[in-house]
Amino acid sequence: MIAIVESRADRASVHVCDQLRDLADWEALEDGSRPNADGGGTYYRLEGAELRSFEDFHLELESPVDAFDCDPDLLVFASRHSGDTGPLLTGHFTGNFGSAEFGGEPDAVADACPNALARLLEAFDEHAPEGYDVGMECTHHGPTAVGCPSLFAELGSGDEQWDDPAGAEAVARAILDLRGVDPHRRRQIVGFGGNHYAPRFERVVRETEWAVGHVAADWALEAMDHPTTHRDVLDAAFAASETEVALVDGEWPVLEETLEDLGYRLVSETWLREVDDRPLELVDAVEADLGRIDDGIRFGDRRADAFDVVDLPAELVAAAQGIDPDRVREIVASNAVAFATENGGSRVGSRAAVPTADEAAARETIVAALAAVLEEKYDDVTVADDAVVAERTAFDPELAREIGVPEGPKFGALAGGEPVTVDGETVSPQRVRRQQTDRFPK
Repeated sequence: MIAIVESRADRASVHVCDQLRDLADWEALEDGSRPNADGGGTYYRLEGAELRSFEDFHLELESPVDAFDCDPDLLVFASRHSGDTGPLLTGHFTGNFGSAEFGGEPDAVADACPNALARLLEAFDEHAPEGYDVGMECTHHGPTAVGCPSLFAELGSGDEQWDDPAGAEAVARAILDLRGVDPHRRRQIVGFGGNHYAPRFERVVRETEWAVGHVAADWALEAMDHPTTHRDVLDAAFAASETEVALVDGEWPVLEETLEDLGYRLVSETWLREVDDRPLELVDAVEADLGRIDDGIRFGDRRADAFDVVDLPAELVAAAQGIDPDRVREIVASNAVAFATENGGSRVGSRAAVPTADEAAARETIVAALAAVLEEKYDDVTVADDAVVAERTAFDPELAREIGVPEGPKFGALAGGEPVTVDGETVSPQRVRRQQTDRFPK
C-alpha cells in the first residue's frame, strides 16, 4: 500500500496529483478528524494507494504518514524539482548529513526504500515524455520524520516543466506503478561521495542486482565535517537503508576508516558488479580461498555451495589465449565458480574454483575445450594422459637462415606461406618448414 502526499504549496505537485486523480477510478472520501491543511477533508482511495493533500511544502511536514488510514508500506511525495538541469524526472530520499537548512532535523535521515527508487527509475524510463531525462539524486532536505519508508518523485526542473501536463502525467503514472512494490530488496548499499545527481550510484541501480539507499554526496560530506564526530548519522543512514554495505565514490580516507571502525563493509563498484546476485557466503569463501575481486578474481557461470581451488594448465591456457583469448575466457568461465585473471582482468590467470562434486569433470572439460582452440593453429591436436600434444608443419627461421634468407619482411612472407626471391632464386615456403611438436602439460 502506498501513501501519496500532495502539497498545495507546490504547483507541480498539484499538477501531478490532478493527473493521478484523472488516471484512475479513485473513491473520494471525507476525513473530518483532521484539518484540511493537514491531510484531512477530501481524500482519495484506490486499490493499493491513498492520496491526501497538505497545505505546506513537503519538506516542512512532520510525520505525514499519521494522516493516512491505509497503514502504508511506502510514502511518495509528488513534488517539483528545481535546478539548472532542463526537463528531468528524478527521485531521491530525504535527510540531513549535518545541519537542517531545508527542513527536517540535523544529522537525521528518513527511512529509505531502495527497491522502490529502483522501480521508480524504471517507470520514469517507461513514461518520460520526449526530451525529458531521468535520474536519481543524493539524499537532501527534509522531512526526516515521515513514519514509513519514503521517497520524492519529482517533476523538473523549472516553470515550463512544472506546468507541463505530459511531464505531470509521466510522474503520476510512475507513482501508480509503485503499488505493490516492496520498499526493500535483498541487496542494498549506502553511498558516499560523488556529485548531487549520483551517476555512479545510478549505474549500480540500473546495471546490477543492488539497490541504493541513502547517498551522502561530496557537498553533504563537506557539510557534515569530520566523520568521527557524526557517527550517529552514519549509523542512521545504514539503518534507514537496511544494509551494512557501503560504496564510496572518491577519496575520503577518514570516512572510510570511520565506517570500517563502525563495522560496515566497504566495497567497490567492481565488487558489486561481480557479486551481483550471488550468495555472500560464497563470495566470502571465494575471496578467502582464491583471492579478492578487486585483485582480479572474476566469477564464472557455475553455481555451487562447495568448490575446490585448482591450478589451470598454465602453458595450455597461454597457448590457447594466444590464439583466441575471448574463447578461452568463455571456456574457463562456463566451467568455474570463479577464476583468477591477469593484465587488468583481460586474460585468464593460473587458478580457478570449480565445483567440488564435478572437479575432475570440470578439469577434463576445460582441457578438451582448450585443446580444440589449438586446432585453429595446429595440424593435429591429441589429448594424451598427461599432456595435450599439438603438431604442425611450421616456418623454421633457422632453415631460412641456412639458405641465406635475410631476417625481416622475407621471414614474414615465408611464415605466411608466400614464396620470396633471394639472389634471384625463388624460395618456397615448403623449403623452410619443419615438423613441430609442442606438449602442453595437463
